[in-house]
Amino acid sequence: MRALILGNDGRLTLGHAPLPAWPGECLIRVTLAGICGTDLHMLEGYAEFTGVPGHEFVGVVEDAPAADAQWIGRRVVGEINVGCGTCERCGSGLKEHCAHRTVVGIRERAGTFAEFLSLPARNLHHVPDHVDDRAAVFAEPVAAACRIVEQVVVKADTRTVVIGDGRLGNLIAQVLATRTSDLVLIGRHEPKLSVARELGIDARTIDGAVPGDYDLVVDATGRPDGLERALELVRPRGTVVLKSTCHGATTMSLWPVPVHEIKIVGSRCGPFSMAVDYLADGAVKTAPLVAAIFPLESYQEAFATARHELKVLLQP
Repeated sequence: MRALILGNDGRLTLGHAPLPAWPGECLIRVTLAGICGTDLHMLEGYAEFTGVPGHEFVGVVEDAPAADAQWIGRRVVGEINVGCGTCERCGSGLKEHCAHRTVVGIRERAGTFAEFLSLPARNLHHVPDHVDDRAAVFAEPVAAACRIVEQVVVKADTRTVVIGDGRLGNLIAQVLATRTSDLVLIGRHEPKLSVARELGIDARTIDGAVPGDYDLVVDATGRPDGLERALELVRPRGTVVLKSTCHGATTMSLWPVPVHEIKIVGSRCGPFSMAVDYLADGAVKTAPLVAAIFPLESYQEAFATARHELKVLLQP
């Protein structure tokens, strides 16, 4: 099959990869795949992954084991973590933290920048007919945004700021806006802030937030200095949710954490069922975020565009 392949040298090329053949899993034809910040960081060495990258997708099940034949022909999105199924963490519902897990396009499993991928049926979620592919492809990042409301109590009066005007920051702001009316999105890029305002979000430049004033601060900058900025904005005994995944190390002062008794919450993958519901009922809107759709052959232009636009999609 045709696929984008990330080599040991960090170069991405278009080539041919073996058809995925994980025993007992479904074979999915990818109709759209999304480029996200993690994919861009992987070109810089994040996760030390080689092979087919990509983890956001919508597709159609082409083949399945006999026990899962009912999935054939259905349009699906899929959870990207595949646990071993036998360890204590998997048994307690924490497959995303299984020590032996594979992760689509990130850890020991081929990703979505290809014509096909493989996932077990238990990872799949049906896409309602009225949700088009351009919206469904956002299921994974919307699920990541939904993870925050599983981890943190967000009330109508919770003073909230999301740092980062990119694709994930926008989606997080939309999800949190369903829980609190006191929310601000801050960023550095006026065109991206304008998109957020069109969606009804109070979006401001980086200087528009008040230091030490927020109950909840979410770092979705994708930058090493994002946490430092978050600690400046959160109030004493407030909560910082860290969503950024960056390659490399950073140096910063952590004294505000114990002095101001700040809670820091790491947040990663989230509930797909909730995400699909948000997309289906229109609570999260994605059309304004899509800047362009490219075929695999135009991957270089696609990745270059993704570095400065909100969302770029690949159509294998």
